[in-house]
Amino acid sequence: MKYYILFGPPGAGKGTQATAMVEKYNLHHISTGALLRKEIAAGTELGLQAKALIEKGCLVPDEVVEGMIESEFNSVKGVDGFLLDGFPRTLPQADALDAMLAKTSEEVTATVSIMIPDEMIMERIKGRALKEGRADDASEDIINNRIATYHNQTEPLIEYYTEKGKYNEIDGIGTIEEVRNRIFAVMDEF
Repeated sequence: MKYYILFGPPGAGKGTQATAMVEKYNLHHISTGALLRKEIAAGTELGLQAKALIEKGCLVPDEVVEGMIESEFNSVKGVDGFLLDGFPRTLPQADALDAMLAKTSEEVTATVSIMIPDEMIMERIKGRALKEGRADDASEDIINNRIATYHNQTEPLIEYYTEKGKYNEIDGIGTIEEVRNRIFAVMDEF
């Protein structure tokens, strides 16, 4: 089983690229954002707690996200692997993922990191807010908090996965097709 991590700042195009990656490599896409939005839409207790945090630009507690991820690993069949999008976002989550996979003698196959500059993050997220009607993408203060959270909590994962020989950086500037071709060139190696 292959376990890919789709990595990069908010607005880098992870969701856009994930669909093609899933189709080409027979992967199950696990988007923590989509899992959380499903809970919010269902009005579950978890969804209500997550909504309050997300609206402030904060992260949902690790144990909640980890439980959802492990449940997906255990319940999805008939795929060649998983594409994790939005997890791990912190070093403790990366350690938790390693421990989760070690239970079945598995490990992360590779990270695919789509990188764009900060000024492009703001531009893309604002565009997404208009196009998709996502309230969590509408406020500049929330977007700035998300960018700061990414730099402070998520960027340390670059070093973490580089040291493990599992970090692959993709230039996220260009057309969707150009970026996709760069991603496929890296994934074809695994």
